[in-house]
Amino acid sequence: MGTLYTVGIWGRDGAMYERVAAAAPGDARLLRGAHPGEFAGRGLDLLAAAPDAAGWAGAGMVRCRALLLHGASAPLARGMQAGCAVSYGTSPKDTLTISSLEGSQICLALQRELVTLAGDVVERQELVLPFPPGRSPLLFLAVKGTLLLLGVPPERLGEADPGSS
Repeated sequence: MGTLYTVGIWGRDGAMYERVAAAAPGDARLLRGAHPGEFAGRGLDLLAAAPDAAGWAGAGMVRCRALLLHGASAPLARGMQAGCAVSYGTSPKDTLTISSLEGSQICLALQRELVTLAGDVVERQELVLPFPPGRSPLLFLAVKGTLLLLGVPPERLGEADPGSS
């Protein structure tokens, strides 16, 4: 077993927490919260914000090594004490985005290098992954981004969280 990482999953409905918990490596301790203030004083390695995350007040009290959030929420990063911020979404400025979505496949684009919590570098690339129709592409990006930051190799993302993102 590697280093134990403490990960806060911030979201209202719990869907992201459930999907990350089903696929996260064993060296991740997951905490769930509906508001960023619930993570204050926890010394998080990663705070991953679901697309439905809300409640910015008190976010400045949260400290984390890495922050994953929807690109539209990027101003939040300025109010938090994070070593680095990684964005996901549909903008060309987001680190993790979708280059195509067709039928039961999605092409996840990593538009710049990403450094995992363990310090490994994941190079820019595109990954064609299974994608169940009717699912949320943004939630998919958030889950896969969390798994990448936790050190799940890109080539194993198709195995992680099968059919539920």
